[in-house]
Amino acid sequence: MSHDGVGPRAVMRSVAFLTAGALVVPALAGCSSDEDPAGRPLAGGDIARADRARVADGGTLRWGVDTVPDTLNTFQADADATTTRIAQAVLPSMFRTDSRGRPVRNPDYLESAEVVETEPKQVVLYKLNQQAVWSDGREIGAADFAAQWRALSGKDSAYWTARNAGYDRIEKIERGKGDLEVKVTFSRTYADWKSLFAPLYPKDVMGTPDSFNDGARKKLKVTAGPFKVKKVDREGDEVTLTRNARWWGEPARLSTIVLREVPRDERVAALTAGTLDLAEVDATAARRISVAAGPRGTRTSGSESGGTSGSASAPGRADEGGTPLMGPGAAGRGAGRSAAKALRSWAVANGSDEEAADEEAAAREERREAAAELTRERQALSGFEVRKSLEPAYTQLALNGAEGPLADERVRRAVARALDRRDLAEAVLKPLGLPAEPVGSHLALAGQTAYADNSGALGDQNAEEARALLADAGWVPGGPVKKTGEKAAGGEGEKAGSSDKDADDDGTYIVGEDDGDAKEHGDAGSDGDNGDDHLAQDGAQHTRLKRGSVPGAYAPLGTAAPARAESAPLAKDGKALTLDFVLPSGPGSEVLSTVAGRIAKMLERVGIRTEITKVDDESYFTDHIASGEYDLALYSWPATAFPATDARPVYAKPVPAADGSLNIEQNYTRVGTDQVDQLFDQALATLDDAKRAELIRKADARIWAAAGSIPLYQRPQLTAARKDLANVGAFGFRTPVYEDMGYLKKGARGPAGTPGEKPAEPPASVSASASGSDPDFAPSSDADSDAGSAAES
Repeated sequence: MSHDGVGPRAVMRSVAFLTAGALVVPALAGCSSDEDPAGRPLAGGDIARADRARVADGGTLRWGVDTVPDTLNTFQADADATTTRIAQAVLPSMFRTDSRGRPVRNPDYLESAEVVETEPKQVVLYKLNQQAVWSDGREIGAADFAAQWRALSGKDSAYWTARNAGYDRIEKIERGKGDLEVKVTFSRTYADWKSLFAPLYPKDVMGTPDSFNDGARKKLKVTAGPFKVKKVDREGDEVTLTRNARWWGEPARLSTIVLREVPRDERVAALTAGTLDLAEVDATAARRISVAAGPRGTRTSGSESGGTSGSASAPGRADEGGTPLMGPGAAGRGAGRSAAKALRSWAVANGSDEEAADEEAAAREERREAAAELTRERQALSGFEVRKSLEPAYTQLALNGAEGPLADERVRRAVARALDRRDLAEAVLKPLGLPAEPVGSHLALAGQTAYADNSGALGDQNAEEARALLADAGWVPGGPVKKTGEKAAGGEGEKAGSSDKDADDDGTYIVGEDDGDAKEHGDAGSDGDNGDDHLAQDGAQHTRLKRGSVPGAYAPLGTAAPARAESAPLAKDGKALTLDFVLPSGPGSEVLSTVAGRIAKMLERVGIRTEITKVDDESYFTDHIASGEYDLALYSWPATAFPATDARPVYAKPVPAADGSLNIEQNYTRVGTDQVDQLFDQALATLDDAKRAELIRKADARIWAAAGSIPLYQRPQLTAARKDLANVGAFGFRTPVYEDMGYLKKGARGPAGTPGEKPAEPPASVSASASGSDPDFAPSSDADSDAGSAAES
């Protein structure tokens, strides 16, 4: 989880209690029997694909990263994104992800891998590539698999592991018929077995607790990828990878990859100075680079290299009037002054008022220097382009359901119904020329096997329904407030209609119930023809649902939105309904601030006030999110190929720990249900892919209904790359193929004539050599307009 990046799998979780109810998942909206609800990815990768024959042999790629990692062991708690990047380049991985975020066999290591037995126990047989060897010459084999299993099984506490999911289900690992076969027997069925041994470390690392805990933190002596780790220089903030001479696959085109730690707000300067060739950037930097680079070739949507859907005019136009996130005048640094202003400036500088003339002359000199600096920057950046896609991650609004008003599921649902998620997605993604579709699942993204839009479990935006839900929960406009500005309390999760219903009707929300005898009635609070029907809570009577909706997302029948509801502040028991909205304040947080401001306005329209608090990045998660010191927050989660394994800790119901505290794992919203846990367990034990995907979708519908978190938009991915770099950039779902990266033959030169050479001074110009860009991509003119560090949201 991350507010500015996709973090590792492991973290923690706490409690929230939902009203009891039978949970029945609705039919998936809009999906016929022969229609795949997963659809296609909203954006493909943008990596300037080129055949290996067009890529030069040799060269150094200097790649800007966020950190020099504290450890090279991906299974330790302090592993980070750079740890993963290094592991991808130097270690075996039995499976990798394709352009749709689905696991595929890695032929460099595996000839085949399949489930060969299911009864009495699941058995997977791996047949290894006969050429696969470690860099010390030893064959990759069963001993390596067994050592990694023992280290990560959780049975030996001497191993300081961050996660053991899947490995704890293995019963034994043994050699097959030959040295190239590995037979893995599971004690319990494990559907996500393809997630294992990715990466695979040598037995030298996994064999003992000491070697696991310390041996792979600062160096990896033995590897088995196209590259190997040459040096980890923490003082110089660099990790250097060089070709692995024992690599048996397609030879690496690059000689060296240098991963250089550069803060995101310093990357444009590093690109300008010629000390980086590739780096993820925010939207502010992307605009500056695009303006300098000029338009890219027109591409069609949907191609792997293309990435964005739709077409637009070329980036680089400096006359745009700004974007929804930056406002007017954000068209770019150095925008020309009007003729009238220029004439006035000349007149003042040459006028009779000496003091004013001196001040204006000094200002004119400053402007000339700024213009000259801008010209130098644009010359230096003209050899770069911005490659863009969508990350396999999404930003969500988290609602802390542990206490306060949001402990009442009706209030959480009201918050959800107040949001215009499409407006939020468009605010972030549309200025970048990326598809602006709101995310419809907590557990997968469009194109992935388990994806389906289950947002109908809550319903579309409907302010009147939101007000009715709040009224049913006891929050009324203009109520007496004991103390101005006092934060709302209460919201003990009272059940709908508990104050005046018959004794035999507890007013429980029944999420997903589709009663065949129910009456149908219109949605009095609908906006136009959105097709949402109410749940009638009078006695046992319910409405018949339209496909894709879930009862419980609506207030009881007859609960009208109160008069004067629009924008009127709400109160209950003498306390105002005010929610604490916590945000990070560091570099790259501008988009989150803008999105939070829009959310605050949407909530205000239904009577919910917010108090936005910005805190240091370092304390954002530890002191606020993980500790539960917030009502609303924005942060991101990755969408992996294995949601039954990786997403379960995020949505599992908090449970009491041995010391009396609550174990929340990664469920920072503290909202969970037994039914969601059961569906995850069933999915993990279901080997049939289609049936497992259906179970994941059912779990997601229940997560939507609980309204602990609201997915908003898929995160943008913006990468600045030299125009002559091929097979690298914004990867989207696909695992990078490091051996294919390199410089095109006619443009494989660095800024000073040699790939990777650091120039003493910023270059006066950078050759805009062959772009290597796949023609199937249509960049938007807005791609270079600033959505305010959208890559950080």
